[in-house]
Amino acid sequence: MKQKRFFLSEDEIPRRWYNIQADMPNKPLPMLDPVTREPVTVESLSKIFALECCRQELNLTDRWIDIPDEVREMYKYYRSTPLVRAYGLEKALDTPAHIYFKNESVSPVGSHKLNSALAQAWYCKQEGVTNVTTETGAGQWGTALAYSARLFGMDSAVYQVKVSYEQKPYRRNMMQVFGAQVTPSPSMSTRAGKNILTVNPNHQGSLGTAISEAIELALNTPEKCKYTLGSTMSHVSLHQTVIGLEAEKQMEAAGEYPDTIIACFGGGSNFSGIAFPFMRHTILEGKKTEYLAVEPSSCPKLTRGEFRYDFGDEAGYTPLIPMYTLGHKFIPANIHAGGLRYHGAGGVVSQLLKDGYIKGVDIDQLDSFKAGVEFAKAEGIIPAPESCHAIAATVKEALKCRESGESKVILFNLTGHGLMDMSSYDQYLSGNLINIPAGDKEIKKYLEIE
Repeated sequence: MKQKRFFLSEDEIPRRWYNIQADMPNKPLPMLDPVTREPVTVESLSKIFALECCRQELNLTDRWIDIPDEVREMYKYYRSTPLVRAYGLEKALDTPAHIYFKNESVSPVGSHKLNSALAQAWYCKQEGVTNVTTETGAGQWGTALAYSARLFGMDSAVYQVKVSYEQKPYRRNMMQVFGAQVTPSPSMSTRAGKNILTVNPNHQGSLGTAISEAIELALNTPEKCKYTLGSTMSHVSLHQTVIGLEAEKQMEAAGEYPDTIIACFGGGSNFSGIAFPFMRHTILEGKKTEYLAVEPSSCPKLTRGEFRYDFGDEAGYTPLIPMYTLGHKFIPANIHAGGLRYHGAGGVVSQLLKDGYIKGVDIDQLDSFKAGVEFAKAEGIIPAPESCHAIAATVKEALKCRESGESKVILFNLTGHGLMDMSSYDQYLSGNLINIPAGDKEIKKYLEIE
C-alpha cells in the first residue's frame, strides 16, 4: 500500500493566511450598519470585535495576511494536521476514486475551530481585553474559545444553543473545565433572550439567538470586553485558511490535485478554510475543481435560501450582511449537527456561490449518520455529526465514480471528532432519529419576516 498519511514539518506550517477577497472577480457587497444602514467601518465594527479582526474583515486588497508569531507558535502544538488517504473507505465503496481527508479532529479541542479562536483571543489580549463572549451550537467553537481565553488569561462567557446544551452535556462540561461560564440560549440574562422567550417560552434556541445574547453582553459590559465569532465573517474564514494552505502542500506530496473539494457548511468557516486556498487557482488560473458546501436539509440556506441583506443574529444587533439566508428569525429543527443550525451564509461565501464557484448540497440527517458510521467502520474515526454531512456527500461522489469508472481525486475536511457526540450516535443506532427537512411554507414564512 502507498503512503497513507502526509504531514508537514513545523517550518512548513503557513506563515500567512490567504485573503480571497483580494482575488474575487466580484467583491462582496458591503455590510451595513444596523442603525444607520451605511457601510460599516473598522471603527463601527470595533465596538464589537477586536480591532485587528475588524481590519482583516474589511481588507479587500491584501492577498496575504501575516500570522502573528505567537499564534503560529501555538499552531505548532497540533499543526500540521494530517492529510489522510482513505484507503479503507475507498475499499468499502469499491470506488476508483482517490479519497483524501484533512483531519482537523486532532487539535486539543477536537476540531478546526481552534485555528481562529487562538487568533481572536490573541488579538483581544493585545488590546487589553479581560473578558470575551461568544455563542456556540454543538460546542466546538465554544470549547475552542474557552480554551484560548484561558491560555491568554481572560474570562469567557459562552451562550450555547439550548437544544445543544441539553443534547451535548460533555461539550458543555469541556467549556466549563476551561473556565467558561456557559448559559443555555435563549436565556433570561439578556434583553434579547427575554424578548425571545416572551414570544415563544419553549424556544429551543438557534445560533442566531445565541449570537444576539453574546453581543448584548459584550456591549453592556462596561469595559475590556469583546465579542468573538466562530464562523460566517470573513476574518474567521481567513484564519481557517491554514487548513487549505497545508492541504495544498500535502496533496503535492501525495502527487495529486483534488478534482472535488467537500466540507460541511454552517456559516462557512471550515468550508472556506479548506476551499479558498485551492479556489485561488480556479479564480486566477482557471483550475478545474468542483467545490461542494454541504448543509443539512433542515437548514438549507445555500440550496433554498434567498440572496439579500439580512442580520446575522435574531435580535438584529449584527451588521446587515449580503447573504444567502432563510431569514434571521428562522428556527432550525433540532438536529444533532448543532454547528450547522444557522440561518445564513457568510458574505464572501454567498458572493462566490452567486458567481457559480461553489455548489450547495443538502443532506438528510439519517443519511449523514449512515455515512458517519460507514466511515468509522472503514477508517477508525468517529466523526462529529457536522462532519458526517461532508462524508455523506463524499460517499455520493465516490459512488458516482464507481458508476462512471472515473478515478477522481476527492478531498474533504474532517472538521472534528464525534467522541463528545456519542449520545447522538446512540439515538441513531437506536432508531430514534428522523429526517426533518425544512418545508416550503416554513421557509417562506421566515423569509417574509423583516
